[in-house]
Amino acid sequence: MESATAIGGAHPHGWLRLHLPGLLTVLMVALAATFLSEHYGGPQLLYALLFGMALNFLAETPATRAGVGLASSGVLRIGVALLGARITLSQVEATGWRTAALVVFCVIATIGFGAWLGRRLLGSAAVGVLTGGAVAICGASAALALASVLPRDERVQRFTLLTVVGVTVLSTTCMVVYPVLARLAGLDPTFTGIFLGATIHDVAQVVGAGYMVSPQAGDTATLVKLLRVAMLLPVVAIVALCFRRQAAGSVQGSASIVPWFLVAFALLMVLTSAGLVPPAAAEAMNQASRWCLVVAIAALGTKTSAQQLARLGWRPVALLVLDTLFLAALVGGGIHLVIHMA
Repeated sequence: MESATAIGGAHPHGWLRLHLPGLLTVLMVALAATFLSEHYGGPQLLYALLFGMALNFLAETPATRAGVGLASSGVLRIGVALLGARITLSQVEATGWRTAALVVFCVIATIGFGAWLGRRLLGSAAVGVLTGGAVAICGASAALALASVLPRDERVQRFTLLTVVGVTVLSTTCMVVYPVLARLAGLDPTFTGIFLGATIHDVAQVVGAGYMVSPQAGDTATLVKLLRVAMLLPVVAIVALCFRRQAAGSVQGSASIVPWFLVAFALLMVLTSAGLVPPAAAEAMNQASRWCLVVAIAALGTKTSAQQLARLGWRPVALLVLDTLFLAALVGGGIHLVIHMA
């Protein structure tokens, strides 16, 4: 394997021979997940993860091992970098300072709560940051981004996969339940949109829940959700700095203070905000980002098994649920306070 790697580094054809079988395999898994999602409904990332887990043996098969490893790390980072094309500074400004302050506070508080709870339940602040960040920011995408800067050991990897599954299931549940709760609380469309956008995990479920209520609620929910997504850059950069020493000591870790893909994320966000990225190009990068994340999660799925996830026990599930309830209570309390201040 060492000689093959050396050849791959020296000659492009050698690199392709080493990585192409694994890359094509996880791409086929991603295509199958996309087909199932588009034709029969359901979350694309969850399908990719489950299909990948069904092909768990590929991670240790010599022909595909290198390509699967590249997809679970390099392709993942490219996908995170391209997320920057989804956000503009004007979209963030449109949410208003009170809403922005509420969202920023809730994101920080939820990640802090997750780190504290992770240390109490699992003896790991890193896992708590992973789950808290996934709940607080943008679900599976945030989990993958945070995992890329946390110490790269097997435990964090398995918790990453469980977090992707958990936030996907919880996000779909919240999409159904939260509009009903907002209606029972008597919230108007604007505050309903704020609540949905600040609490539901994934972008697609936020959009679905918001427009199920009304166009105004949908527009507001989408803008608030974009503000949460915009926090991905500073949060991941801070987490990378906090866990820098541990990550540098791990096998796949990096000693870089700010990873290159976060720099690319910020650059794309600035360029898109300045109108220097044509809408067609921004949309193409959005689609490319989504595909990279689907391929990466398929690769991560092949590197674990259902038995490994089952051995993690009930505590990680409890951690995700409690993070979700904490965020909902915090946002609900903040909206109640704003209503009474108005």
